[in-house]
Amino acid sequence: MRVRKKVNGTAERPRLSVFRSNTSIYCQLIDDLTGHTLAAADSRETATAGTKSEQAKAVGQLIAEKARAAGIEKVVFDRGGYLYHGRVKSLAEGAREGGLQF
Repeated sequence: MRVRKKVNGTAERPRLSVFRSNTSIYCQLIDDLTGHTLAAADSRETATAGTKSEQAKAVGQLIAEKARAAGIEKVVFDRGGYLYHGRVKSLAEGAREGGLQF
């Protein structure tokens, strides 16, 4: 809740929310004004084998592709209370490489 007080998404600049479990990593683009998810991606969709950080980077690139298809270029990054390190950092770097601007 501490992060959500400061980070809000709109239709023009949605919130890129990250959730990580022990086995997978998930992210979605959310418009907080209407409460709708605009795009979502997770590590189960990618065919990337390797470390969890490599899978997270592939998920970041996948969400960037889906965002560009939806006409979204800028996002607000919501790390979900996780430290900006490891898989969360890899996902963010993959999204930036895919063309999203934070």
